[in-house]
Amino acid sequence: MSKLNGMVDIIETITPTKTEPKASMKKIPQSGSYDAIIIGGGPAGMTAGVYLARKQIKTLLISPNLGGQVLWTSSIENYPGYDVISGWEFANHFREQLEEQDIDIRLDDSVVALHPAEIGGTVSTEQGGEYTFRGLIVASGKRSKPLDVPGESKFAGRGVTYCATCDGPLYRGQEVAVIGGGNSALTAAIDLLNLGCTVHLVNDIPSLQADGVLVDRARTFERMSFYLNHDVVEIQGNKEVNSITVRDNISGINFALPVTGVFVEIGLIPNSSFAKGILKLNEKEEIVVNCLCETNIPGIYAAGDVTTVPDKQIIIAAGEGAKAALGLSEYLLKN
Repeated sequence: MSKLNGMVDIIETITPTKTEPKASMKKIPQSGSYDAIIIGGGPAGMTAGVYLARKQIKTLLISPNLGGQVLWTSSIENYPGYDVISGWEFANHFREQLEEQDIDIRLDDSVVALHPAEIGGTVSTEQGGEYTFRGLIVASGKRSKPLDVPGESKFAGRGVTYCATCDGPLYRGQEVAVIGGGNSALTAAIDLLNLGCTVHLVNDIPSLQADGVLVDRARTFERMSFYLNHDVVEIQGNKEVNSITVRDNISGINFALPVTGVFVEIGLIPNSSFAKGILKLNEKEEIVVNCLCETNIPGIYAAGDVTTVPDKQIIIAAGEGAKAALGLSEYLLKN
C-alpha cells in the first residue's frame, strides 16, 4: 500500500528477536504453485497467514513489507491488550507470530496482475514472479493520498500522521493542522478539538466538502480556524514537526502556522489496480465483498481496508483477515 520514502528507518527497526531462520528469510523462487496466496502484509494479510498456516494450507504471502499502514502510525492506543504501543513494535509482534508459521513470505514485491482460471489462477509480481493458486485472499490495503510537499516524508511518524483516531491522543492540548475538507478531515478536526487541541484546517479549494452537520459542529469551537483556498507548501521541523508553510491561493502570500502535528486527511487510495476489470469494485475502487469476505469470483476472497467493509481500523482488518482465511480453507476442502 504505497509511498515508502521516510519509512526506511522505521521498517529497518523491525528485526527478529530469535536466532533461528525465519520464514521471511527464505529465498522464494520466481515461480511456484500454492494452495493459497495472500496479497498484502498488513494486519488483514498477516492474520490470514497465521490462520491458513495453522490449517496446514500451503501458503505464499506477497507484500512490499510486513506491517502496512501500521508502520506509519506513531502510537496505537485502541487495540485490545495494549494500553499504548508504537506502530513498528505492534507490527513486529504480528510479524514474529507470522514468521513462526510454516508459510512462504515474499517481501519487497507487489502483485501487479491477476489471472483467474476456472479454478484458481495466477498472479504476476513487480519483480517478475509468477505463482499459481487454488485460492486467493486480497488484503492489499489502502494507502493515504500524500500531499507530496517537502518535509512530508521526512517527518512521517514524527508529527505527520494519517490517522487521527490512532494518533490524536498523542497531541492532546497541542496546536495542530488538519489538511482536507471532506468528512474524514472534519471528523478528525472534531476528534482533535475534543482532545483540547487548537486546530487549523487547511483546504485547497474555497469550500468544504463535508456534511453540514460536521461543519456546524466544528464551527462551535473557538479553537477552530479555517484556511479555505489555501495550499500547504512545506512542512518544517527539527527532530519533529514545528510548523507548516501555507499559501493563500488568492493573494499568493505564504505564511507559517506553528503546529506540532499535521493530520493529512485528503483521502485514501485502495491498492486494487491489479484487480480492475476482474474483481467487482465500487466507485471508490474498493473490492466489493459480502459478509463472508467473498468476492464475485469463487475462491477469491478479500479482507481489510481494500474492501467495502466500513471503518478502516486495525482490529477490524485483522478480524476480516481471519474470516477470509477460514472461508478460503473451507472452499479448498470442498474443491
